[in-house]
Amino acid sequence: MSIFGSMKTAVSGMNAQANRLSTVADNIANVNTTGYKAVSTSFSSLVLPSSGGNYNSGGVQTSVRQAVSDQGDISYTTSSTDLAISGDGFFIVQGPDGTPVLTRAGDFTKDDEGNLVNAAGFMLMGYSYDSGAPAVVVNGFDGLVPVNVNQDGLTAIASTSGIFKGNLDSNAKIAPVAPATAPSANLATTTTDTKKVSMVAYDRLGNKVMYDFYFTKSSVAAAPPPAPPLTAATWEVAMFRNADAAVGGATSFPYSTAAVGTGALTFDRDGKMTSTGAVNIVDPVTGQTIAMDFSAFTQLGADFSGTGTPNGQAATPVKDVTVDGDGIVYAKYEDGSTKPLYRIPLANVASPDKLTLMSGNVYSANGQSGVTVTGFPQTNGLGTIKSGALEGSNVDLAGELTEMIESQRSYTANSKVFQTGSDIMDVLVNLKR
Repeated sequence: MSIFGSMKTAVSGMNAQANRLSTVADNIANVNTTGYKAVSTSFSSLVLPSSGGNYNSGGVQTSVRQAVSDQGDISYTTSSTDLAISGDGFFIVQGPDGTPVLTRAGDFTKDDEGNLVNAAGFMLMGYSYDSGAPAVVVNGFDGLVPVNVNQDGLTAIASTSGIFKGNLDSNAKIAPVAPATAPSANLATTTTDTKKVSMVAYDRLGNKVMYDFYFTKSSVAAAPPPAPPLTAATWEVAMFRNADAAVGGATSFPYSTAAVGTGALTFDRDGKMTSTGAVNIVDPVTGQTIAMDFSAFTQLGADFSGTGTPNGQAATPVKDVTVDGDGIVYAKYEDGSTKPLYRIPLANVASPDKLTLMSGNVYSANGQSGVTVTGFPQTNGLGTIKSGALEGSNVDLAGELTEMIESQRSYTANSKVFQTGSDIMDVLVNLKR
């Protein structure tokens, strides 16, 4: 047995407890840090070979473990740009050096340029909707741009398409065959079975433009025997500028301009549309072409119904920015409409607890954690993004205080071993006197 060996063993024990106290200190210091994940110290023994009745004391070594995969408590805030992840995954953020890293800290606020930046100064990254709905790059960070919510001023978007859906009453009568009585002929009267609805679209400057839609059954085709006495039918849809309607009469006819679009909608004996349902509005005043889709219409024995939804947007200021659970960042306008701006992806690795911890409460992947896989929230096992919420630290303060007391007592015990070894050395030295 070596006295020096026992003293070195005591030193390794004191170093191990000092490391343990360091992790406790870090955890307590970050107990209120958003998205912080607790670290802990694990001990493993170091054994030296012994022979006969001689025992060589070894020592102890430590390794740090991270509880990255443990969910912290989620608390709600009053800021819509505060984001929390419920479940697996990390936000992809970018530091001042331009390197993408991972974090759970979602306390984002706007900087002077409108970019979302968390308390550590890392910028949130996402996919832009400038070129349409984005697609995720699953094996990298290509295509990601800073999420900028600086939406000052007015925004106007011209209507380019619209969807109309509803039901055309199969019991409606056929309009008179004479062309002068059809809505597309733009005369003063229409039949009582002609149904009218209107829809608002937007021009290039965001002005509202209302269009009147007239639906009239124009023909039927009897089913060949031995089919039941049900018929297929064709309906005419005619569209006019509401601003050109007659004023003061019993109806809107005659319009001062011709129809801006007409088309035929055909249905089979089951009331299902057999035509494409595509009819264009070509407005000579605004210079716009609006592709209307009527394919969702049916012809059944029920009252007429019809609703239209165009794209586009009136000239209106941005009131707020919201984020839904799928990670889509919306600009909410004063008139209540919304527009998608970005979609925030989440990233994950096979072993989150093995990620490399960096300053600023961020992580980077390494050989032990596995490669980074990117996806949208609520897909491929990734969690949900909660707007107006923050994930707190997962540190158990009571447990850390207990660890601190245990570390203190263990350090003291190891120091006693060292002191005892030192006393024995003094005895040996004094034998020579």
